[in-house]
This record gives sequence, C-alpha cells and structure tokens, in this order.
Amino acid sequence: MRVAVFSSKSYDRQFLEAANGGKHQLMYLEPRLDASTAIAADGALAVCAFVNDHLDAEVLAALARQGVKLVALRCAGFNNVDLAAAKEFGIEIARVPEYSPYSVAEHAVAMMLTLNRKIHRASARVREGNFALEGLLGFDFHGKTVGVVGTGKIGLCFIRIMAGFGCKVLAYDPHPSQDCVDAGARYVELPELLHESDIVSLHCPLTPQTQHLINEQAIATMKHGVMLINISRGGIIDTRAVIRGLKSGIIGSLGLDVYEEEDNLFFRDLSNSMIHDDVFARLLTFPNVVVTGHQAFFTQEALTEIAKITIENLSSFEQNGKAAHPVSVERIA
Repeated sequence: MRVAVFSSKSYDRQFLEAANGGKHQLMYLEPRLDASTAIAADGALAVCAFVNDHLDAEVLAALARQGVKLVALRCAGFNNVDLAAAKEFGIEIARVPEYSPYSVAEHAVAMMLTLNRKIHRASARVREGNFALEGLLGFDFHGKTVGVVGTGKIGLCFIRIMAGFGCKVLAYDPHPSQDCVDAGARYVELPELLHESDIVSLHCPLTPQTQHLINEQAIATMKHGVMLINISRGGIIDTRAVIRGLKSGIIGSLGLDVYEEEDNLFFRDLSNSMIHDDVFARLLTFPNVVVTGHQAFFTQEALTEIAKITIENLSSFEQNGKAAHPVSVERIA
C-alpha cells in the first residue's frame, strides 16, 4: 500500500523502515500536513500523520478527493482530527493507543527533578566556573503531596514512581482506576487536588472538557509556590494565566513539554530564526521554567512500538478494510 508519511524526520524513517520490512511503500514527506500540503498525498491510499498535522474538514476533504481511505496517526492523541468530517468523507482514522507510558512518565519526573534542584541553572553555572550554591536550594520530594490529573497508563506509571519517592499522591479522573488506588493514590475532586498539592502533573487528553482546565480560577486555588508539570497537551493550560501565576508566585516552577501553539514551533530547528510568538518568548524569560520540545515520547522503546503499531494499522486496513486500532465519533461519544 502506498502511504504518504507527513512531518517525517530521520528517526521516523529509521523506525518505520525497521517495522515495515518492505510491506508498504512509504513516501516520507518532511512538511506538516495542512491544506497547502495535502496535495502531496496524491496517489496514496493512506496518510501517516503526527501530533501537529492538521486534519480538519478542509484537509480531509482534499485527501478524500485524492483517494485517501486511511489516516494512520503515529501518536495516541487525536484532538487534531475532525472525526465527524472523517466519517462523512469515508476516511478511517487509526492511532497508536499506547506505546511506552514509561517514557512519558519518566520525562515528567525528569522535569520535576530539574526544576526542583535547579539542574539547568547549576550546569550552566559550573560551565562558567561558578560553583556557588546561592539560588539553587531545592526540597525533598519525600513527604510532599503530588496531584495527578489523568490516571490512564501514563498516569499510573507516574503514580508508581511518585509513590517510590515517598510522596502522598492525590488523583483526579472521571474514570477512577483500581490499579492507581493499589499503587497508592487517593482519588479526590479536582478542586481539592489543586488546593492540597505541592506538585501538580497533568496526564489527561485534550478534549472540550479539558481545554484550559488549568485557568485563572484553577490557579487561584493552588498552593503558593506549587510546581506545575504538563507533558500531555498544550491546550490543557491557559498559558497567559500560567504566566500571571508565575509572576504572582502562586506557580513556583513550571515544566512544559507541550505548548498551546506548538505546531508553529516544535519539531523544527529555529535556532537561526526569530521566534515571533510573544507568549512563548515570555515563558522563556523565567528562570523557574523549563520547556522541552514535545520530546517526552522520544525513547528507543517508544519509537519502536509506535512504528510497530502504525504498520499494524496499515496492514490490517490493507487486508480487511479496518485498522487494528481505529478511532471514530461513535467510539469516543
């Protein structure tokens, strides 16, 4: 099957080729999929897309006109897809429901440790011959209260790590998990979690219900000096409200692997360009903020699994007209 792979990088080619084994004809396209680039899928029966590719009604209509029947997402989230339009145009949507929850959970912990012990600042100082400790004071995680918003497989891994640190773990999810309770978490309502937690880590999908879940009102209920970590989707936090929280001191430190407007920034080298996003530029001025470019998933194990399941989706669709891991309007309703 001929497949147009958008937003592809060298590592995508490496892992997809290893998983493909010559089964499908993969065309690697570096540009992001949007209305201006959809024409590049001409002649392909399937499109392989990533987190910041645009799959709105306009793009899906263009793909359908070219004969595309399947969009295989090489990610778990599908908030960038108009599922109703996909159904209307007869395009199946598939995803990678899970790959390595450990990779994402461990990245959240890495951000926490970096922020708490000021590793980013300490490393820069030492490189300049400055071995002073002023301004690098941290705190023990042991005994602190950690709030986990979203307790799927990634949230569960994160809870187990935090329990290992000796933290008290509070959890919020519309669908509580007994595994998370067994791991040491106690489910509470979101207001209580935000009010009681020393650290809040976000692990929920982006839906209409979670859009700007962390907003001005939510931040006002948090402990003064709270650490906030977001490795899920950028739209879960209101970035401007978070900046005000940083300025007021309510948010004592912030770790982001995702950003609301990241599709104009991430997964590209802009080191020789001006960043025109003033909100993002403002975030980078805070010494107590650490931002990574959506790399929490980026481990050998995760990329191997993503490629494997993506090829499974393609092969299953080719053989019987149904992807192995489909997403539909009905399934999420």
